[in-house]
Amino acid sequence: MTNKLPDDWEEKPLFKYLELVSSSVQQFQGTKKYIDTGALETGRIRGGVDVDYATRPSRANMETKEGDVLFAKMKDTEKVFLISKEDVGHLYSTGFAILRIKDKTKLLPKYIYFWLRSNDFQRLKNKESIGATQKAIGESQLKKFQILVPPIKAQERIIALLEKAEQIKNWRKEADTLSKDYLKSVFVEMFGDPHDNPKKWAVDEIRKDIKEIKYGTGTPPVFSEKGHAFVRATNVKKGRIVDEGMLFIDDKEAAKIAKCKLKVGQMIIVRSGVNTGDTCVIPKKYEGAYAGYDLILELKNELINPVFLNELLNHPYYQFKLKQLSRRAGQPHLNSEQISTLKIIMPLKKLQDKYVAIIDKVNDLIQLQGKSSEDSLSLFDSMMQKAFKGELV
Repeated sequence: MTNKLPDDWEEKPLFKYLELVSSSVQQFQGTKKYIDTGALETGRIRGGVDVDYATRPSRANMETKEGDVLFAKMKDTEKVFLISKEDVGHLYSTGFAILRIKDKTKLLPKYIYFWLRSNDFQRLKNKESIGATQKAIGESQLKKFQILVPPIKAQERIIALLEKAEQIKNWRKEADTLSKDYLKSVFVEMFGDPHDNPKKWAVDEIRKDIKEIKYGTGTPPVFSEKGHAFVRATNVKKGRIVDEGMLFIDDKEAAKIAKCKLKVGQMIIVRSGVNTGDTCVIPKKYEGAYAGYDLILELKNELINPVFLNELLNHPYYQFKLKQLSRRAGQPHLNSEQISTLKIIMPLKKLQDKYVAIIDKVNDLIQLQGKSSEDSLSLFDSMMQKAFKGELV
């Protein structure tokens, strides 16, 4: 430690007050739930499978006690979990390291839980992980670790503060989910379920309002570190364009595929691959970007609002229909004729526009919530960092 610790705090080797639980399972009758690393995320068990003693996987070989804290051994994987009374009956994978407190007058389980989630611990875990294929931390490496041990009262204060900060962070996530759920409920209220069409809207082919439909480039360009965004199928997810994995092309490459230049309000429909049928509307941010091997759709905007159409085509009913259209002997594939002749409900245009105005307002709120989420995450990370340097209490 470079910082001076409070007088009654100490820094000790990890296994001074903790021990690493050995792998072994006592024979049992019936079945138990087996939790592997894929069935758990930090603070939450998301799955698991029932296994019996004789045929359980070889990695289903860890048992726990209440108050144990486990974490995934794999490099670049933050999965930390505090064992409650209800979790003791499960089996856990040997892909987890399980820490058990030896001296309960020195450490609290929830303090260990938060410490294992700290950037300092995760960074050191990644640095010390070894292995030819899947790098992971082992006992010999963990013996090098030091842990800051405040008095129990100080640990209780740290836990209380971090729990509040985490609660604020989780509220922001819940608010985002509620906003999106609200839009789904408004859609159903205004237009009904497209499958049943209870409001008896006219049903007609999309071609009635298509101004132009064309294909993106089929020839992969030479990519650059910066320049014009090149929107590929992998960038189209859940009705929008995502920045993750975005590639770029320079002016020279862009000139070769001028027909693929995107305008605000156009739609991209993924025409092949695992996410065939995914759609998005081009927002202001991506005006002047270029499209890859996908369909580019421009509407007259007389009968159909493109944002409404995007919402409609991302409805489970129309996603199912698009998947059906794309089925071929080999790779899924869509063409312009299939899209043009796809029949959809045609609510009144003014009602579509009203719904799109609601979407805009909710998206503005989500953006504000996103900023709030960033702030709450920064608060939590900052408090975590200070807590385990003796600077929080």
